[in-house]
Amino acid sequence: MTLRNILLGATMLCAATPAFAQEAAPADDAAAAPDAIEYGNDIIVTASKRSQTLQDTPIAVSVTSAADIQNAQIRDLIDLQSAVPSLRVSQLQSSANTNFIIRGFGNGANNPGIEPSVGVFIDGVYRSRSAAQIGDLPNVERIEVLRGPQSTLFGKNASAGVISIVTQKPQYEFGGSVEASYGNYDAFVIKGDITGPISDKIAFSLGGNYNRRDGYAKDINLGTDVNDRNRWGVRGQLLIEPTDALSIRLIGDYDKIDENCCIAGNVIAGPTVAITNALAGGTSVDANNPFSYRVYNNFLSSNLIKNYGGSGQIDYDLGNMSLTSISAYREVRANTNQDSDFTSADLIGQKSDDTAINTFTQELRLASDFDGPINFLVGGYYFNEKIKQHSQIYFGDDFRSYGNALIQAASGGALSVPTLEGALGAYEGNPAKYAGSFFRAGDGMDEYYRMKNTAWSIFGTLDFEVTDRLTLTLGGNYTKDKKRFSTDVTSTDVFSGINLDAPAYAPFRNQLLLGGALQQAGVNPNDPAAVFAFATNPATAATFAQFQAFANANQNNPAANPLNPLKAFQFLPPFLDVPNSVEPGKTNDGDFSYSARLAYKLTDTVNVYATYATGFKASSVNLSRDSRPLASDLPAIIAGGLGTPNLVSGTRFAKPEESTVYEAGLKAQWSVAALNLAVFKQSIKGFQSNVFSGTGFNLVNAEKQSTWGVEFDGSVRPARGLNLTLAVTYLDPKYDSFVNSSFGDLSGKKPAGIPDLSVSMGGTYTHEFAGGTKAIAHIDYQYESPTQIVDGLLGLPATVAQNLKREVNQLNASFTIALTNGFELGVWGRNLTNAQYLTTIFNAVAQSGSVSGYPSQPRTYGVTGRFKF
Repeated sequence: MTLRNILLGATMLCAATPAFAQEAAPADDAAAAPDAIEYGNDIIVTASKRSQTLQDTPIAVSVTSAADIQNAQIRDLIDLQSAVPSLRVSQLQSSANTNFIIRGFGNGANNPGIEPSVGVFIDGVYRSRSAAQIGDLPNVERIEVLRGPQSTLFGKNASAGVISIVTQKPQYEFGGSVEASYGNYDAFVIKGDITGPISDKIAFSLGGNYNRRDGYAKDINLGTDVNDRNRWGVRGQLLIEPTDALSIRLIGDYDKIDENCCIAGNVIAGPTVAITNALAGGTSVDANNPFSYRVYNNFLSSNLIKNYGGSGQIDYDLGNMSLTSISAYREVRANTNQDSDFTSADLIGQKSDDTAINTFTQELRLASDFDGPINFLVGGYYFNEKIKQHSQIYFGDDFRSYGNALIQAASGGALSVPTLEGALGAYEGNPAKYAGSFFRAGDGMDEYYRMKNTAWSIFGTLDFEVTDRLTLTLGGNYTKDKKRFSTDVTSTDVFSGINLDAPAYAPFRNQLLLGGALQQAGVNPNDPAAVFAFATNPATAATFAQFQAFANANQNNPAANPLNPLKAFQFLPPFLDVPNSVEPGKTNDGDFSYSARLAYKLTDTVNVYATYATGFKASSVNLSRDSRPLASDLPAIIAGGLGTPNLVSGTRFAKPEESTVYEAGLKAQWSVAALNLAVFKQSIKGFQSNVFSGTGFNLVNAEKQSTWGVEFDGSVRPARGLNLTLAVTYLDPKYDSFVNSSFGDLSGKKPAGIPDLSVSMGGTYTHEFAGGTKAIAHIDYQYESPTQIVDGLLGLPATVAQNLKREVNQLNASFTIALTNGFELGVWGRNLTNAQYLTTIFNAVAQSGSVSGYPSQPRTYGVTGRFKF
């Protein structure tokens, strides 16, 4: 089996290039060395299976090697963004919810029906949801970030880019490592691996990791730390090579997360904070202070995630062609529960999600390695996934009192929950009908969602060497994606099931309209004598008659309904399940994506390239309580008698994304320096915008979003042992057209969360003492220019979101002594300046005017011991 075959399978035939050049090593030596990626530019794979240097690869790609990960103390994919400025990673509602954004494009969320626009692959296997992506991996060889649409080879859900994680394969020589780290917040990490031969044709590797840390935040109400870390995993591999032509790589893994995550701080304290403070008998939130890392909850959030599966990769060398097959089956089980009101008042007694995801994938491809000017790759891919989710949200013990305060405030003191219950019941003929039922503890929503997704694709690329310096590469991919989904949702929120515009309540509305008019005239509507005097006084009788006429004329006018302010408190209205006679509950998408690249060698050390490529992402389904019928379906639903009280239009699913990119680049490699430069214009039609509403998600398509940008990364070695790196990304994004966003027409505006300028710079100095002992010092810095965090906040003026910005300034460093016997000892620190910023913000749950946000992780530091053998 050749080195190219191994890398071809491990990277899904995507060019694997190091981010920065190192000293070149012969290809044969690189093949024998597990850390060969550090020697860089000879270990490249293209669709033609020919090894190429970095400047020969016409793809915008950054690679973080095992040495980079070790020196920068990159603990998980969230830390990876400090090394790759085009990448942004954020952890949101739970440990199972991580979003990846490349060049300003990407989405996802704690909604299993929404697949990310950035595809994540581990050893060639697609991980469709973030819960299956975030576990700590032992033996990482490199992490590749491919920017721009990658649908030609990756097909499904790579419209914004790809993150490919490659682990080390088993070796035929015994070896391994053990590492232990201790840091602040009582953080303890241990990982180890061993590899070696079982026979001369079978090798194995076994790795494991354990990662725990106390919480860096404090729950004052519960008296405990929160936002802890507690995860572990094991991973085993077998490499079977019965002949020189046949290689079989089997991988099995299991990892588990059991953590309390994630705290949300109070960014803006709205008028309801005084109410929750009173209900809690003291402080319910740390008002306007999200970086105090002090929270007040009435129960601990929990995240229990199990992620496991296996894969088998078969590579068969046919001489001038090779055949590769990758089969995988994976399961994810995620159970989360969260105090979603983020106060010590017992408003939301439970908001839990129990999700099960079963995924099977199969890929088969054939690649040529001819001596002539033409080479090809052709393959097929199959995807089958089943998702089951059970969600619950229930009112807590304080919610009835809280709702009463809201009703009183919205009605100017004219109404309370008991009076409203009695009045509505009376107008329906039974004054006791609703007694004690509004905002009752334990009422809420019980939700079951199901989705089945099957997809297949056929793809291929063709390389044509026009001359010995000019190469043309053409690629195409046809993908077919089908989804079927269903819901079974029950709401027991009695108040939300009442139609406040119903004819039965016309006398009540009449009374309130008249009372409001009298109050404005200075007459107490609850004082019969005062009302009688006003009505019979010759000076005011005509005015009273006008008030009566107004009330009579508008008692059935929805726009003038005096109960309209109360509709904001109908939090969990009855749900129209799907499929139904109008909505089939399925999507069926097909698309042909293609790419064309020209690469030209200006010199032996400088290459240029130009690329045009398209990408595709299939429809995403809104598996949340905010799922609503399309406006176009609503008339048929009402006409068919399917309408439920307070039913409004929205979306069940977002239509597909179609992306395009125009890109030109330059790649250069010299003896002491290297640089990569790319200029691009990338756009997505139908971008799937997903906005967290506090308890659910609003999923809509933006007609078009585009970004013009420049990316630069380079390295220089000005002195022996010193390597300096710099990576800069400039982006100029905009919504070309986004008429029906959750916040109105955003057309022509800049999308939130995308910094204009992102910079990563660093330096590593290695000094070798006499006898071979090495001292390695590393420092890196990450910067993101100030940017608006979210496009808007529901129910709040646009200026509120516009004034809330994020700026990142993060400094990381490490120092390691490496002895010749394989022992290493080092100290490290991340976010040494303790920079503080909000990763995202959102409307506080059921708290009008309040805004919550997730604060960044504070400074962490520690010591690490490592032994390699």
